[in-house]
Amino acid sequence: MRPNVIVILTDQQRWDTVGPFTPNLDRMARHGTQATVAITPQPVCAPARAALQTGRYPTTTGVHRNGLTLPAGERTLAHHFGEAGYATGYLGKWHLAGGDPVPAGERGGYQSWLAANTLEFTSDAYRTIVHDDRGEPVFLPGYRSDALVDAAIRYVADHHDEPFYLFLSLLEPHHQNEVDNYPAPDGYEERYQGRWLPADLAALGGTSARHLGGYLGQVVRLDEGLGRLLDALRSMELLDSTIVAYTSDHGSHFKTRNDEYKRSCHDASLRVPLAVRGPGFDGGGAVTHPVSTIDLPPTLLEAAGLPVPEGMQGRSFLPLLRDSRADWPQEAFFQVSESEMGRGIRTARWKYYAVAEDADPWHEAASPRYREQALYDLASDPHELVNLAGLRSHLKVAAGLRERLLRRIVEAGEAEPVIEPAAERDSDERVLADPVVRLGGLTPVRFGHQPPA
Repeated sequence: MRPNVIVILTDQQRWDTVGPFTPNLDRMARHGTQATVAITPQPVCAPARAALQTGRYPTTTGVHRNGLTLPAGERTLAHHFGEAGYATGYLGKWHLAGGDPVPAGERGGYQSWLAANTLEFTSDAYRTIVHDDRGEPVFLPGYRSDALVDAAIRYVADHHDEPFYLFLSLLEPHHQNEVDNYPAPDGYEERYQGRWLPADLAALGGTSARHLGGYLGQVVRLDEGLGRLLDALRSMELLDSTIVAYTSDHGSHFKTRNDEYKRSCHDASLRVPLAVRGPGFDGGGAVTHPVSTIDLPPTLLEAAGLPVPEGMQGRSFLPLLRDSRADWPQEAFFQVSESEMGRGIRTARWKYYAVAEDADPWHEAASPRYREQALYDLASDPHELVNLAGLRSHLKVAAGLRERLLRRIVEAGEAEPVIEPAAERDSDERVLADPVVRLGGLTPVRFGHQPPA
């Protein structure tokens, strides 16, 4: 009997929230499998979501930025599971259509639908409006993430006697756009304000002092919802026969790397939680190789015993659960759009990133020419505060990573570009990125000086 599958996607959740603020997710990761270095293929909502639905890079699907519709010919997980006899359902935020309500032809092949294209605009914390199969508005009572978890539990109860695939897409811990705030449930922001400050935010500032309490309150409530969903599966005797995957579309750097929350090459923007439990994953332990969330679709299909289509550019990481020495890329490849057009790789130790300086990152998907912009040694600088690009002491390292990035760009289906090295600098000089607005520029700072305020 094939397993049921539930994918839980949060919005803008940092990887380092897993643990003290997420006991249910932490327990799920320890019981099942956790990818400890999981990277989004694109730190922007729509491109990341297109990749999660299709297992294909944003430049391949054509959804390289927000505001673009997933082409009708793209095959999603809903198509693959549906053709295998699964009931398929989608709940929450979609962000891959032209508007609300989402027309039937723009729903990615999902049979059951209770969603909004841009949930952040159709709802707020205590007023959740989605649209049903007929395109009619539906009000879901309760705090927004609770309301959607309740809907997921109802979906499972309604389909418990048949194999089902459910994608639950939550908005939290994304900010509420029109007020630029993180509305946590009543009392939660006060409870978590001042409880935690990651080192990158402590060094660079941004809006973290104002927003972290609400952000963490949202994360905690998400985790409580995960616990309720797992309890519901247990009560219906479905827990041991259901694969549950939890991840996010991208992280949040709280306006420290540019003038918003994401769209940068840094782990605060790129790195996300990724944990899976259930058949094929229980007892899998920690996968320490860098993986991309583009690898999740083929992984889920293989775990369900379904064929992985040749058109998928991600690859199943199930072999890593059986043998940590399995053949696997030593880096995760990512693209950046909108704020800048960038390409980069993330290895266990290094981050290497190049930007197309003269490109239009909104209208153009790729460029024939990039310039090396960032090199971080994550072993000694895990919070990416010191940019080593151009240092003569690291030219050989940069050259090797440059070749690896070029290979990954081509493997992703793009034409091979030229990547120009960064201007060489003396070994006693460091470069830190401007912490407020940086759309391609770098601010030189002598080693030992404090970062600019």
